[in-house]
Amino acid sequence: MTDSHLLDDLMARGLVAQNSDPEALATHLTEPRTLYCGFDPTAGSLHIGHLVPLLMLRRFQLAGHRPVALVGGATGLIGDPSFKATERTLNSSETVQGWVASLSAQIAALLPASDGLAAPQLVNNADWMGQMSALDFLRDVGKHFSVNAMLARESVRQRLARPDQGISFTEFSYALLQSQDFAVLHERLGCTLQIGGNDQWGNITGGMDLTRRLHRAQVFGMTLPLITKADGTKFGKTEGGAIWLDPALTSPYAFYQFWLGTADEDVYRFLRYYSFMPLAEIAALEAEDAGRQGRKRAPQVLADELTALVHGEAALAQARAISELLFSGRVAELDEGQLAQLAAGGLPTTAWQVDGDLAALLVATGLAGSRRIARELLAAGAISLNGRLAEGSEPVEGDWRFGRYLLLRRGKKQYHLVLRP
Repeated sequence: MTDSHLLDDLMARGLVAQNSDPEALATHLTEPRTLYCGFDPTAGSLHIGHLVPLLMLRRFQLAGHRPVALVGGATGLIGDPSFKATERTLNSSETVQGWVASLSAQIAALLPASDGLAAPQLVNNADWMGQMSALDFLRDVGKHFSVNAMLARESVRQRLARPDQGISFTEFSYALLQSQDFAVLHERLGCTLQIGGNDQWGNITGGMDLTRRLHRAQVFGMTLPLITKADGTKFGKTEGGAIWLDPALTSPYAFYQFWLGTADEDVYRFLRYYSFMPLAEIAALEAEDAGRQGRKRAPQVLADELTALVHGEAALAQARAISELLFSGRVAELDEGQLAQLAAGGLPTTAWQVDGDLAALLVATGLAGSRRIARELLAAGAISLNGRLAEGSEPVEGDWRFGRYLLLRRGKKQYHLVLRP
């Protein structure tokens, strides 16, 4: 039995950018269907930009449909040119295979099998593309594509308009490879719907057309909106780079803090995109926050929901514990694992070779603009070292927590972690 209100909920959340045939798809989804979304391995981890389509698969699964996640072991060797200003650097087969394994593990964790729900399936397009000869590909797939239509695509035209870059035949053929995925998954798994980011619309419609030509079947496509902040800038990156789902690249604490810092004008929209909270609850929270003095509750709810979803309840509890210790100034209670999380992106960090006095260290960390200012801050009692008032001398061996961490604080909130190599 499927949830007939799924599409209405997705529309109300703002999660549908384009839909090939809304009325026909609504009728189609009254019975359990199979849908897929593709993820190319362009790095060793997914980032939060991948979360919305992944969670979309989960939403369909919860509504009674069967999700398929495709990891592009073949397409990842080529690279999608869609709206990229320059040609991608090709990665080695060994590198891509390693990334496929990493992404597959992350996807499996976010699409768990559940009693009463269709089991999610993970596939790799290298399994069918790797067995296909170039002649077979040109005859069986390439024959169905018009170069005229491909040249008219906006993503291709943008590259052709830049004679310093252009587009290689390799990247030009990417759309054919992705289109073949849809046709193969329809034939093997009965897949009738592909979802993806809005930049994938051309590739998705190409797959729909190829599936229709090869299998005389009606299939559907749907895209999700590009996630941006209220100021129009792209969402999902910080000064330190992407927010990764791999805890070794973005610690659970840093992940938690990222969501906790969501601006008020964005947070309710992001709750609709990223959380499974019912829309009525999100509306009630927004109304509650509108009458609240001071800090809104919604960023805390968003941070809790997403950290628990991606990293688990234990990691969320740890992230909240670190936040509480930092906020209260009880930093001496931070254990080695918590300090390691802070070093992995939770706080600004500086490597220090244990030479020079504390004033020099304050300058090196940027907590003071000069040695004179550093001495003034120390004299005024504005600097703490591991939670206690700092003196002006060089840090001694006993100051280094677990042999390699030194936590400085200027004023009440400005923390900096010093690492000893």
